[in-house]
Amino acid sequence: MYIEEKDPLVRAKLEKWQDLKFGLMMHWGAYSVWGIVESWSICPEEYEWCERKHGSNPNDYNTYVRDYEQLPKVFNPTKFNPQKWAETAKKAGMKYVVFTTKHHDGFCMYDSNFTDYKITNPKYPFSDDKNADISLAVFNAFRDAGMWAGVYFSKPDWHSPHYWDPKYPPKNRNVNYNPESNPEKWQKFVDFTHNQILELMSGYGNIDILWLDGGWVRKKSNQEIQEYYSNILNNPGDNYIIEHMINQDIKMDDLVEKARVKQPGLIVVDREVKGKNQNYLTPENTVPEKELPYPWESCIIAGGGWSYSEDAKYMSGREAIHLLIDIVAKGGNLLLNIAPSPEGEWQEGAYKLLGEYADWLAVNGEGIYETRALAPYKENNICMTQKKDGTKYFFYLADEEEELPSEIVIKSHCPEAGSKVYMLGYDAALKWYKLDKGFKVIISDSIRKNPPCKYAWGIKMYTDHP
Repeated sequence: MYIEEKDPLVRAKLEKWQDLKFGLMMHWGAYSVWGIVESWSICPEEYEWCERKHGSNPNDYNTYVRDYEQLPKVFNPTKFNPQKWAETAKKAGMKYVVFTTKHHDGFCMYDSNFTDYKITNPKYPFSDDKNADISLAVFNAFRDAGMWAGVYFSKPDWHSPHYWDPKYPPKNRNVNYNPESNPEKWQKFVDFTHNQILELMSGYGNIDILWLDGGWVRKKSNQEIQEYYSNILNNPGDNYIIEHMINQDIKMDDLVEKARVKQPGLIVVDREVKGKNQNYLTPENTVPEKELPYPWESCIIAGGGWSYSEDAKYMSGREAIHLLIDIVAKGGNLLLNIAPSPEGEWQEGAYKLLGEYADWLAVNGEGIYETRALAPYKENNICMTQKKDGTKYFFYLADEEEELPSEIVIKSHCPEAGSKVYMLGYDAALKWYKLDKGFKVIISDSIRKNPPCKYAWGIKMYTDHP
């Protein structure tokens, strides 16, 4: 259930966020040294995608975790250049960044006052660098480039003794004790989490988005817990984990209120937690089949995984452009993830992909930014968007190796009398004809021989009213 935000400052900012359409996400941490999935290999849950293969004895869990937590001692990204990333992202048409200040493993990519497990610890090699506070350097560089700053922060912290108490072995991703039976211990974790988030809201400049991960850390009602029990009793074969019933109330309402005192209008995304603190929804690595009735953003991997992998293969330019169009046509934003290397560089494939976006959006950006969904959103291979002033855009998504056709037929819409139709990238109006259903646009030979872009072509339709 989506609950609309009541705060007028947040509502206004959310409306502006929906105009941005295209953002950058970066998963980066000490785990990048091994080129493995971020954090998850230290969680005692069995998944093929986070198999333990590194360290001195990957078959022994405790040894593996010990070796993993030593990675900051060799994490030294001396080629880190946030200005280069920001300039590239801006040229590619991205409008905001969401950066991993802390993932589930608890390692802070910023100078937290509440833990030594952080990039700025004097014991770690990168602490002497001028950009040692990596999160601050990222946010400053992207703000200087005119982009919004978003803080990714993990609510669970598998390094904190107040979440995974060292007296007990962790059983899964959840807290390894019962918070309701140990209220003082849990309160220490709540305080720790609030303190860390509030320091990010205080000392890191203007923050536009607080993007919270780890949706299992949340308040659970008695009714919800009873539903879990009922499901297990009625379906004993289901693989439910008892600890999922634990009430991990992190006092999110209080935290959001305190955060917005420091950052008025802050957009909060408490992912996968139904309620008023999830200002927009975040389908992960997927795109909804149709428009959603609330603000949303698909977070999508550009190549490889969320975190760095040496052999990452990036999506093609055609795939990437069609992805953005499809998402925007359904009223969403695209948050594209690029994973830096342990040295602090982006792979060449990432630069090539963002170059494809830069070229295409330089021609077609007006039909992407500041638009909203236009029903029926897609007709065959044609996606649609519209401006608030009524201007409509129709994007013809080309098949592999397909050339610009001589005519484009759109059946679900028809221009008013006197409307003008253009191809984005050209100033001359196109000829169009009304059909029994819809209209047909004629593409001249001169345009077909020299199309304005690759992969998808935009048709603009508007009416000059007196």
